Amino acid sequence: MTVVCRALVIALVLVLGANGPASGREGIVGVASVIDGDTIEIHGQPIRFHGIDAPESSQLCHRENGEPWRCGQQAALAMSDKIGRSVVRCDPKDRDRYGRIVAICFKDTLDLSRWMVDQGWAVAYRKYSLDYVADEDRARMERRNIWSGSFELPWDWRAKKK
Repeated sequence: MTVVCRALVIALVLVLGANGPASGREGIVGVASVIDGDTIEIHGQPIRFHGIDAPESSQLCHRENGEPWRCGQQAALAMSDKIGRSVVRCDPKDRDRYGRIVAICFKDTLDLSRWMVDQGWAVAYRKYSLDYVADEDRARMERRNIWSGSFELPWDWRAKKK
């Protein structure tokens, strides 16, 4: 990349960041902070990923031998490693009952919800969407991450904690 092109890219990122979050049709664009495996924050705005549910940060899963492991924490770390300090674009679809924007979020052209489910760090949240069911089926068949042993579905785990 030439110096001029690099300068233009940096200027574009700065302009988008300086204007704060764009919302609505334009989407929300910026460097994201990971809250957990299915929630990020851009410009102070929490954004819940559409169509998926990841284990909660304090949730444990169990390996085939029964050994517990911190799958919720690992899901959040996987998301953090994936996006790093990259610019993320989120296309809002709805708001949840907590007032968070529910969106499909992308790193470049990669749908981050799809990536989380495909890698076995989240499940398809069928109550709200069937978009990621095939990705979940593939992760389960290949025994990726949470599918490598046993775990409680995140919505069941949360219901027990109330």
